Amino acid sequence: MSKAIFEVPLPYNEPVTPYAPGDAATLQLHDELARMESEKIEIFQRINGKKVGGKSKRTIRQPHDHKKILGSFYRGTKSDVSDAIDAALKAREQWAATSWEHRASIFLRAADLLSGPYRARMNAATMLGQSKTAYQAEIDATAEFCDFLRFNATYMQQIYEQQPESEQGIWNRLTYRPLEGFVFAITPFNFTSIAGNLCAAPAMLGNVCVWKPAETQIYSAHVIMDLFEEAGLPPGVINLVFTDGPAAGDVVFKHPDFAGLHFTGSTKVFKELWGTIGANISLYKTYPRIVGETGGKDFVIAHKSSDPEQVAVALLRGAFEFQGQKCSAASRAYLPKSLWPKIKKRMVADMKTLKMGTPTDFTNFLGAVIDERAFDRITAYIERAKADKKSTIIAGGGFDKSEGYFIEPTVIVTTDPHSETMEEELFGPVLTIYVYADKDWKKALKLVDSTSPYALTGAVFANDRYAITEAEIALENAAGNFYINDKPTGAVVGQQPFGGARGSGTNDKAGSILNLYRWLSPRLIKENLNPPRDYRYPFLAE
Repeated sequence: MSKAIFEVPLPYNEPVTPYAPGDAATLQLHDELARMESEKIEIFQRINGKKVGGKSKRTIRQPHDHKKILGSFYRGTKSDVSDAIDAALKAREQWAATSWEHRASIFLRAADLLSGPYRARMNAATMLGQSKTAYQAEIDATAEFCDFLRFNATYMQQIYEQQPESEQGIWNRLTYRPLEGFVFAITPFNFTSIAGNLCAAPAMLGNVCVWKPAETQIYSAHVIMDLFEEAGLPPGVINLVFTDGPAAGDVVFKHPDFAGLHFTGSTKVFKELWGTIGANISLYKTYPRIVGETGGKDFVIAHKSSDPEQVAVALLRGAFEFQGQKCSAASRAYLPKSLWPKIKKRMVADMKTLKMGTPTDFTNFLGAVIDERAFDRITAYIERAKADKKSTIIAGGGFDKSEGYFIEPTVIVTTDPHSETMEEELFGPVLTIYVYADKDWKKALKLVDSTSPYALTGAVFANDRYAITEAEIALENAAGNFYINDKPTGAVVGQQPFGGARGSGTNDKAGSILNLYRWLSPRLIKENLNPPRDYRYPFLAE
């Protein structure tokens, strides 16, 4: 046990490698991409520190060139999920009893490994498997992931330091126990860092986890497990399974030791899981913690006082980086009529210069969407917009899946603020714009607030401070992350804690101390230093 009070190293945001032409890091990444493309790997589940195969095998293809095979993975079964739970519960006692600084050390070491020898490999896996550009992979798979690991260690220390007051003769103490049972982490394809953090954050606090990543992120998920294991994570603490959702849920949500769900994914699925947990509540030893970050229909609203060029650039970056496959991506915009011609001119001109293709060509701004199902769903929205008399496509609108799942960045202008693409989450490179009369600024604010069931991110552009104040008040509940004169994407750990409410989740703010509290069960210890020897109180005297 610890015989000192420790301080973890001061956290810092990992510097982002720019990958400029000719840089050593750029050459190293190109070499790693070529190496990984040349090999075909088998990816196994990881249960109790062992690689677990199976009878069913699935092929992993590159979204931007689906003829190119990266490898294969073994599909898991219900039995694998049961084994993963057993392994986690078996590891729990020793892991929970491990002194906090040793748990922190493992994940701090993982951060240093990631920022060093794992950097090129993690970025390359994210680029090839999820079709991210080098820069988008860098800010996600390396920089943000490092930030999660380092800042969470500091937040853990800060939590443990918080202790109650004690009166004379009494010593009150708080211990911060992990949850009693196991945590189930369900992670999405679009952010490698989120996949790593959703299982690592609870584990750092002494919890044990069963982790089910999206099938389209398995290629980089196995690199995350390699990273954790090399950093010294004991077997059974995090168990990686590749079972489909219903099969995994049928085991997890009926288990008496289910203690928490850490989820990022669709609103529909999250609501279904919440309902299942509620229906099974009598089965559990404890009330499970439910933490989820789900969908978004993120907005940008510009005031007539804003700079049209700044608005245009924010829309382009916010809507189309990583093909719009960010839950924070700008998806709907409300622009004043007086500025619309200048904004439109700049956007259309810039979009003509955007290159789309394989991420291995570092001059490309966009890659492909994640898979054929996403391609078909997004392009169906575009086709319906083309047929809609109230909508006009002013840029993009093309798509082709013959080689990769490519969709042109598309801008739709609508005269109906409640059109389909203004209200529904597309999760692709599609931005819909509604142009409002300058005098209707306040009406536009109400429109923004009432249009979407989501409340994840949003941005206001204005140089009029009164207008900014109006927007901040009117849109108080419309976004968990609210940006002023900036695009609504790119939250940084330790700077902009991320999460939203309404249909966008439980707003537990990943990348902040708030999220870590959800994975703890405090215990108060009161020690009486001089217990009484007589039951009588003074008021009993005659």
